[in-house]
Amino acid sequence: MRTLLALGALAATLAAPGPVPLPARMADTGGGAQLITAEAAGADATTGTLTWWDRRGGRWVAAGAAPARFGAKGLAEGSTRRQGTNTTPTGLYRLPYAFGVKAAPAGTAYGYARVTDRSWWCQDNASDAYNRWVEGLPRDCRAAEAEHLVSYGTQYAHALVIGFNYDRPVRGRGAGIFLHVNGRGATAGCVSVPEEAMRRILAWADPVRRPHIAVGTRGGPTAITRY
Repeated sequence: MRTLLALGALAATLAAPGPVPLPARMADTGGGAQLITAEAAGADATTGTLTWWDRRGGRWVAAGAAPARFGAKGLAEGSTRRQGTNTTPTGLYRLPYAFGVKAAPAGTAYGYARVTDRSWWCQDNASDAYNRWVEGLPRDCRAAEAEHLVSYGTQYAHALVIGFNYDRPVRGRGAGIFLHVNGRGATAGCVSVPEEAMRRILAWADPVRRPHIAVGTRGGPTAITRY
C-alpha cells in the first residue's frame, strides 16, 4: 500500500506543471525567438537578475543567467525617465548593435563596433548627434556632455546598445543606455553583468532571431510583465 501511495505521489509530482517562464507572463517579448530579461525586486533596487532566453518548440527556455546591476538610484519608467537621474529605464527595447574596447568574443554574430581613441557617445541635448556613437566629437557636442568610450575600458570591454530613446530621441529623456560589463558598483542608468556573462551573451545573441531586452521589477507600476 505504501509503495502504491509513493508511486502515486511521484506520478503527481511529475505531472504537475512547472513554473511559467517569465517571458510567457509578459505582455510583449518583441516578436523574436530570443529575449533578455533584467528584473529587480523593486524600483529602488540596484541589483537583480539578468536571464537570456530562447524560444524553442513554442516554449521559452532559459539559456543562462547572471547577477545584474542597475542605476545607483534604481529604476524608472522609461517613457517618463529624465536624463541625469542615475536611474535605469524600464521597458522593452531592441538591441541595435554591440561594441567594445576589446575584440568581439568568439561566435559573436552581432554587428560589433570596435572602440577607438576617437569614439564618443554624444549625450548633449543640443547636438544633432544626441544619443549616437560618433567617431570624432562634433562641434555641437560638448565633451563634458559626452562619454569618451575608450576611457571606460572595464565597463565597455564588451557592450550591447539598448535601444532606449534611440530611434526617435526625445531631448532630456536620456542617452547612452547599454548592457555592459560591471564596474565598481551600481551604474549611471545602464544594466551591467560580470564580464564572462557579457561574453556569453554576445556569443549567444543572434540578430536573425531578433533579441530584445525587457527591464523591469517583480511588481508594481514598473513590473516587467507589463512590457
